[in-house]
Amino acid sequence: MSTEMRPEQGIAGKFVRSALDENGVLSKIEFTNSENFNFAYDVMDALAERKPDQTALIYVSKDRTIEKKFTFQDIKDYSNRAANYFKSLGIRKGDKVMLVLKRHYQYWFTMMALHKIGAIAIPATNILKATDYQYRIEAAGVSAVVCTSDDGITASIDTFADDKLTKIVVNHPVEGWNFFDEGIMECSTEFPRPTGEDAVGGKDDILFVMFTSGTTEHPKMVAHNHLYPLGHYITAKYWHCNKPGEVHLTVSDTGWGKALWGKLYGQWLCEACVFVFDFDTFSADTIFKLIEKYNISTFCAPPTLYRILIRMDMSKYNLSSLRYCTTAGEALNPEVFDVFKEKTGFTIYEGFGQTETTLTIGNLENTTPRPGSMGKASPMYDVRIMKADGTFAAPGETGEIVINIADGAPDGLFMEYYRDPQRTAEVMHDGFYHTGDTAYQDEDGYFWFVGRVDDIIKVAGYRVGPFEIENEIMRIPYVLECAVTSVPDSTRGQAIKATIVLTEGTVGDENLKKELKRYFKENIASYKRPRVIEFVDEMPKTISGKVRRVEIKEKDWK
Repeated sequence: MSTEMRPEQGIAGKFVRSALDENGVLSKIEFTNSENFNFAYDVMDALAERKPDQTALIYVSKDRTIEKKFTFQDIKDYSNRAANYFKSLGIRKGDKVMLVLKRHYQYWFTMMALHKIGAIAIPATNILKATDYQYRIEAAGVSAVVCTSDDGITASIDTFADDKLTKIVVNHPVEGWNFFDEGIMECSTEFPRPTGEDAVGGKDDILFVMFTSGTTEHPKMVAHNHLYPLGHYITAKYWHCNKPGEVHLTVSDTGWGKALWGKLYGQWLCEACVFVFDFDTFSADTIFKLIEKYNISTFCAPPTLYRILIRMDMSKYNLSSLRYCTTAGEALNPEVFDVFKEKTGFTIYEGFGQTETTLTIGNLENTTPRPGSMGKASPMYDVRIMKADGTFAAPGETGEIVINIADGAPDGLFMEYYRDPQRTAEVMHDGFYHTGDTAYQDEDGYFWFVGRVDDIIKVAGYRVGPFEIENEIMRIPYVLECAVTSVPDSTRGQAIKATIVLTEGTVGDENLKKELKRYFKENIASYKRPRVIEFVDEMPKTISGKVRRVEIKEKDWK
């Protein structure tokens, strides 16, 4: 195996050194010159100097009537204007600024501007309620909001906002709010990099705080430092396979962590172009047409969307520009992997990580994915499988995914749960970060997802992970989505339940339940068979699109 470290090409070469093994697979990586690293200055402004006319961002409005293209020079100029504008409104280093910007292009200007000032970005999704925004603003100590004019969100925030909150709106003016689009155009395109006490960057300054999806009553606040973007170089270069000048599309709202994986840091470190479609409702037909029109080369979407795509006739679209497809957010069912490859010829390269990490486990470039496996550990992380007694699992044994932090946290791992030392201590202790996700590792080093620690079902003395059962159920053609959880059982203690969303036109009646139970008997071991079946129109999901098994379970156990 090669251990010769070499600088990466392009702008990343100043900060990233790597080594490949004999098969061309990334085997080692390290970050250099990162003591005061600030992505906005050291990457984006540097790209504006090197490649001022190269397209950095393509934006298409939800009705596809507005198209905007921004070069690296444009990003520098607009972010400088925004930084000056924010400073004129009193925003300073260390201030917390909540962003509710959907997929509006102003998000990218705003993020870079806040990085330059040293203010802390706090992205939030537009589908929250007024009480959710209030909780986030109060919990994080937010002093300013940059908000879309869509969806009545400004009115929601006005119901509780006081005079101390600086309110900024984009796209259309709103009474009582500062209008970003006009305000920045009155400001200079020059914004010198702060020095001395105002300088910002490196591992000690918070870059952003991201709220988790909220599978518990109060979502956690995940704080990352300025080295986090470097951690996503692996995400973009060796997992998404982004290349300079090519166009990348990740289907994600800017209010959750996946946007930082696929719509910002790694892509621009790779000097690729980020494609943004500002939709409200997902349409696979529209996505495919945009891939055709804009020659999109690399594509990433959550498994939920791939489940929709495989039910379509994809042969009528010209996908010749597309060369690489990835997925993350939740585990990918082997059935979806197989059908998508059969229909398109594309392998889906799965990856695993959390809001707290960058890409932790994945099927990197030049590897051979195994359907249903998350892949192998990223060389940036020392990943282990730990049993409940604190010992490490043997191949094939299920345990919790943990990351070694005995010698310090790797770049890309979060700093802390903001303002919550108790929660931080619960997951970072004894030299490891505990992810709360369970898996097993095979003899060849591939990881296989089992479920969240709290998802494990105990039936008649057996410990059962929901994902393997869901994989089998997903093989049934008329099943669109499914979730496996436990229900109370007087004999076994717990029984297994399958909650199922059917494809359009399929009738979920007692006859279909009998048919499913016959299928379970023929294909699933007796102790793992669902005893209860419920058909639903849609699954309860987090704001990031993950199925909330916990909500289904709580309803049944109550």
